[in-house]
Amino acid sequence: MSAPTPLLLQLRGSGLSLGGRQVLAALDLQLRRGERLALLGSNGAGKTSLLRLLHGLLPAPGRVLHELPELGRPPRQAMVFQQPFFLSLSVRSNLRLALALARLPWPQHEALLEAALRRVGLLDQATQLATSLSGGQKQRLALARAWALQPELLFMDEPTAHLDPGARRELERLIAEFGEEKGLTWVMSTHNLGQAKRLASRVLYLEAGRVLADAPVHEFFQRPQGRAVDQFLKGEML
Repeated sequence: MSAPTPLLLQLRGSGLSLGGRQVLAALDLQLRRGERLALLGSNGAGKTSLLRLLHGLLPAPGRVLHELPELGRPPRQAMVFQQPFFLSLSVRSNLRLALALARLPWPQHEALLEAALRRVGLLDQATQLATSLSGGQKQRLALARAWALQPELLFMDEPTAHLDPGARRELERLIAEFGEEKGLTWVMSTHNLGQAKRLASRVLYLEAGRVLADAPVHEFFQRPQGRAVDQFLKGEML
């Protein structure tokens, strides 16, 4: 039998309360190298909160980052938000700032910048103001910014929301390519069931801050997962 892929991130009984309200019930979760995890659930189910907790932006007792066996350090992380923020600077300058904040070696910056922009098809827009880009271009720039940081863990909060079909297909193509790269693990929230089927290897379903299903993508969509999940998949919420 082959050895299991390395464990990168683990939650042990981690929950979240904000303003006296329970947002996430205590949960156990493991992320292994190469997994592509789609978070499904209705608005307010806790998907964004779970993403922020996984990324370390919210307090999470029981959150453990494991060292990469071959590197002896925890995995690098990056996150793409539903509405990414950019300064009123050029596309190139926004990327360079992200590299500087991540403390990546200065001599590597130029090569990383060019490779990231070329990867998402924005090299010709390098000198353009980032705030003047279209919605689809901004999301591609957000992906480029994350990719340039060379993460082993990538978190994405509904990255294709509010995009037209063409821009959505382009983002999906890039996400699929990123997921195929050696060692990259990603977690993405989405309301698009087809997108989860196309891109994910595993699906986690949340309702009212509780995990009701966690299964490989083919099992999630082909086998009963309980009344609440099945009604969600049919568009019939309780």
